[in-house]
Amino acid sequence: MSKKTRHQAFNTQAIHAIPNFDQQTGAVVPSLSLATTFKNSLDEHIARPFEYSRTQNPNRFQLEKVLATLEHGEFAYAFSSGLAAISTLSHFFKKGDHIIAGQNIYGGSVRYFEQGLQKLGVEITFVDSMQDQTLLKASRKNTKGVFFESPSNPLLDIVDIEQIAELAKANSWLSIVDNTFATPYIQNPLKLGIDVVVHSSTKYLSGHSDIVGGAVVTNRKDVHDALGFWQNAAGAVPSPFDCWLLLRSIKTLGLRMQRHSDNAYYIARKLLEHYPDLKVFYPGMISHPNHHVAAKQMNAFGGMLTIDLKTKERVEIFLKPLQIFTFAESLGCVQSLICYPPTMTHAAFTEEQKQKLGITEGLLRLSIGIEDKDDLYNDLKQGMDRVYPF
Repeated sequence: MSKKTRHQAFNTQAIHAIPNFDQQTGAVVPSLSLATTFKNSLDEHIARPFEYSRTQNPNRFQLEKVLATLEHGEFAYAFSSGLAAISTLSHFFKKGDHIIAGQNIYGGSVRYFEQGLQKLGVEITFVDSMQDQTLLKASRKNTKGVFFESPSNPLLDIVDIEQIAELAKANSWLSIVDNTFATPYIQNPLKLGIDVVVHSSTKYLSGHSDIVGGAVVTNRKDVHDALGFWQNAAGAVPSPFDCWLLLRSIKTLGLRMQRHSDNAYYIARKLLEHYPDLKVFYPGMISHPNHHVAAKQMNAFGGMLTIDLKTKERVEIFLKPLQIFTFAESLGCVQSLICYPPTMTHAAFTEEQKQKLGITEGLLRLSIGIEDKDDLYNDLKQGMDRVYPF
């Protein structure tokens, strides 16, 4: 990676981290290589860089270079989903190792840790607060890693990433951050000292609800070596076409994330202004308990917004008149979505777990799209005025 690329700004890097034309034909869009195998040679000196498409593919190679550049990492690996990225990364741990994880994370991650890793003999402790004292209290002699999200899913908790990175280094833990909600446009955990960044590229990196994928980025060579082996051995890799599409999408990531963030901030402010009794979770608001931390480590506050309407009956009333927002799983796409965590993202949790985490029956997670902000607010207002009539 050239020094020039390192010093370019985000939107320039997103477009120019790899050559933006095909060197053979001059086409201004990279070629799509669907080949599963590649001509090679017995002579090591003239061996081609590609051999078999599970091992490496020209489009995946390009995608991984862009991801590494944007996350300020040396090594990046692309996977077929975010959970495929996490499950492949988990091969870094062995039976008898212990991991501390934030409890307020994506339900699918919790499910994999509880029903996958723990059954393989890796011990997991979920903690309710990613603070020094909490982590040290939960740590053991066999603790090898710490895993968390910031902002978290779905309550948008903010963790002081630099503080956790320092604690992890002092205790020789592998620190892992799921950066899906923020993306490298908003937040760069590797620059804050974190060892490994994970993404569900299905979300903001794709941004158009047409790709499922995942990614891992790191500066640590030991993680790089292990991931290189397991990416090939386990084979949970994205298709060349998905890599090609994702490269296209990432070119507009900065523009989209700024719009997502501007819209979400506007809507959070308007909701709090007009419905003062409404509980709004958004790190851009001064009322957020860790707003000062978010302001320190984030370039914007993201496009995710969560509200608590207190009861399921209110949720049903609220949803009925909406016309722009779509009630659906996932997040991070150009269109605005609403998700009901109790029966969607965190359906696998027990009622006791949901109550402990604050996932109430009135909770709604909003993925704010890039539509016109007043149209979005007015759409939500239709539902809010039925729940909170004036």
